[in-house]
Amino acid sequence: MVETPRINKIPYGGDYNPEQWPEETWEEDMRLLKLAHIDIVTLNVFSWASLQSDDDVYHFEKLDKIMELVQKHGLNVCMATSTGAHPAWMARKHPDILRVDHSGMKHKFGARHNSCPNSPTYRKYAPALAAKLADRYKKYDNIAAWHISNEYGGECYCENCEKKFREWLRARYKTIEEVNRVWNTAFWGHTFYDFEDIVLPNLLSEHMDGGRTCFQGITLDYRRFNSESILNAYRLEYDAIHAITPDIPITTNLMGAYQPLDYQMWGKYMDFISWDNYPANDAPIESTAMRHDLMRGLKQGKPFALMEQTPSVTNWLPCNMLKRPGVMRLWSYQAVAHGADTVMFFQMKRSIGACEKYHGAVIDHAGHENTRVFREVAQLGAELDALGAQTLGARSDAKTAILFDWDNWWAVSCSAGPTVYLDYCDEVQRCYKALFDQNIPVDMIGVEDDLSRYDLVIAPVLYMVKTGYDEKIRSYVKSGGRFLTTFFSGYVDEHDLVTVGGYPGRLRDILGIWVEEEDALPADMHNHFRYQDKTYPASMLCDLLHTEGAEALAFYEEDFYAGMPVLTKNAFGKGFGYYVATRSSDEFYRQFLGEICKDSGIMPVMDTPDGVEVTRRVNEKGVFVFLLNHRDDDYTAVLPFGGANLLDGKNYKTGDTLILAGKDAAIVKLQ
Repeated sequence: MVETPRINKIPYGGDYNPEQWPEETWEEDMRLLKLAHIDIVTLNVFSWASLQSDDDVYHFEKLDKIMELVQKHGLNVCMATSTGAHPAWMARKHPDILRVDHSGMKHKFGARHNSCPNSPTYRKYAPALAAKLADRYKKYDNIAAWHISNEYGGECYCENCEKKFREWLRARYKTIEEVNRVWNTAFWGHTFYDFEDIVLPNLLSEHMDGGRTCFQGITLDYRRFNSESILNAYRLEYDAIHAITPDIPITTNLMGAYQPLDYQMWGKYMDFISWDNYPANDAPIESTAMRHDLMRGLKQGKPFALMEQTPSVTNWLPCNMLKRPGVMRLWSYQAVAHGADTVMFFQMKRSIGACEKYHGAVIDHAGHENTRVFREVAQLGAELDALGAQTLGARSDAKTAILFDWDNWWAVSCSAGPTVYLDYCDEVQRCYKALFDQNIPVDMIGVEDDLSRYDLVIAPVLYMVKTGYDEKIRSYVKSGGRFLTTFFSGYVDEHDLVTVGGYPGRLRDILGIWVEEEDALPADMHNHFRYQDKTYPASMLCDLLHTEGAEALAFYEEDFYAGMPVLTKNAFGKGFGYYVATRSSDEFYRQFLGEICKDSGIMPVMDTPDGVEVTRRVNEKGVFVFLLNHRDDDYTAVLPFGGANLLDGKNYKTGDTLILAGKDAAIVKLQ
């Protein structure tokens, strides 16, 4: 869908499930979709049960009719493979397909995410169906993309997985002696004598209530294995489709900051990234922005597809508030502002039964166009028609990057101490928010990404420093880069084994410090430090550190470690390494990171008050500045640049005033 010649504008549409409705209603649906300026539909997402009724019995007649219908009405198709939920007969005849949960309980047929990724049955029938679909519909010129399964997720702890886990470990570590070393099994007499001794880490073995684990190394490897197992199931379908329709891009819909799957690894095997954005109405705007940027970063900054969002309301929150007027449009443009080349919804038409019957849709249960939501969808569709292809392919030109690493996330989350209050995503978002609030563009990167294009790299809570990554950082800083990390960084290697000799381990020379201890503070307890004539809180974790060449910028003020450094800056080669030894307030991060950005020559796109977001995308057609007013009241901007607002056609000169109403957006193409 992204980078495809089939569509020369931002694709607009989403999931359509006509198989759930009588055929006589389809034509009216087509009329309404065209009226809403819908130009693409995702078909066949959960149809496995109707497509295959036995091992070798397939039924494509209804899907044939649907495909003919949408082609007749000029709609493009994102064709799904239906493998997100297996049929009931398959569970009855082939129970190996059923998952076993974390407690060791084998599930029955039901729900979705319900197939064991290592089940021989699943690995046979899922790619077989994908191949049949590709072969049957390969001549349709309106298929813009393939959509494999749906929102992959979950875990399985069955015998299939246990057997495959042992094979995975043998391939990774070669010998049982190496497994014992990386898992430190001398602890508690856990030495394994043979690969057959190894069992899965769950509540029947290493895990305790509350998600804690006795052996972090075992749990860490199982999370890697589970993510790769599900990825390999996706790749079976990918290969089956690609062999038949090699020119049609293939994706699956991701879920933002979703912990169980290492999306940075998944991104290597997706032709383009797509994801489903469902923030709560009161979610901080920077939280959604960060997840858009995280998804964009999975393909080194290439545009992504917004595959799903609700046009009005979700159905799974404790209290499912409606999106207020203008919010759907605003959040759609927020996605585009951060790199989306599509705007799509779940769903086109509300179902009449089961758990998503009250989830929002373009066509409501009323069944006509005379609804507030339909009018908003149609208005946005008309705007996207007028916008055309201008922003397609545009990228961020950020000079600041924040490192996000799934292995590190897993390791932090199952660490045995120092505090249960430490949340990796929260700490990343604190740094992201400080830059977001100042309209400083940010790329979210992984450990394999190039650092040289950035003037500042921030790695919050870099607890795990993988072999060789310290060399990458060392080279970057020596060459003039600025690197910042925080408390609880540099403690372990990729196996969650402590790097001895003093924290932050392999980062010690880059930062010019060593950490002797860390003090975990209860939620209601704070130390303090003074920086730039202001006093800031030191909370949750306080590293007690000594300088080894670094300059101390601030000091703790209380307790027995009063006077010890809390902020440091170390000259290293042509660059600098910064260390923040405690968690502090949003005001502090904004001040401190803003200063470092200014010193690095990194400037905001423009200055705005809180609640007004500004981003920039660039392609061969020009530079596009997105202004998004998330506030309820009007915002008056004095533009530091000239250009045309692509959403209303007005032209502006440098210094002109642009007024944005509450929940309004503008896209200014610079002159």
